[in-house]
Amino acid sequence: MRTDRRPETRRTRALIPAAVAAFVLAQAATAQAHVSLETREAPVGAGYKAVFKTPHGCKGAPTTTLRVKIPEGVIAVKPMPKPGWTLQTVKGPYAKTYDFYHGAKLSEGVVEVIWSGGELPDAFYDEFVLSGFLAPDLPVGGTLYFPVVQECPGGAAERWIEIPQGGQPGAALDKPAPGLTLLPKR
Repeated sequence: MRTDRRPETRRTRALIPAAVAAFVLAQAATAQAHVSLETREAPVGAGYKAVFKTPHGCKGAPTTTLRVKIPEGVIAVKPMPKPGWTLQTVKGPYAKTYDFYHGAKLSEGVVEVIWSGGELPDAFYDEFVLSGFLAPDLPVGGTLYFPVVQECPGGAAERWIEIPQGGQPGAALDKPAPGLTLLPKR
């Protein structure tokens, strides 16, 4: 009887890694089902290229507008034009004046970037890019959040705007804003 159990045990043992791998892949797919940053860590006091990975539209509808709010401390923002999309920036005052390259002082700049008029079908993936400078006095070890709203035809939208509060883990959020962990200046 023991010989009958061994082949079954071997098959079961062989299936366990496959089941674990399937579970991990399903979790990764769920975690990637929202707008996220390609590079999630960057040093303060340096330039940063933000690539917003957009893996889907709004429940089957295409994305036609992507709005990104720029967090305080990200200055001198310049978005990358995207063929087929209209690019708009909203400018406003910063909470304080920041030192920038060559002795420049910046007290206002881009606070929101909007790509619109294009069409990203739900079945496709795309990236939206901007560059900026991370102020040197941002808190090392902290996280900056970029709230993002995907708009789709008929008023549908996906709002990736939730920010963890009071030690709440970001994984607990349904619609997390893309986050950037701040590293020490190099």
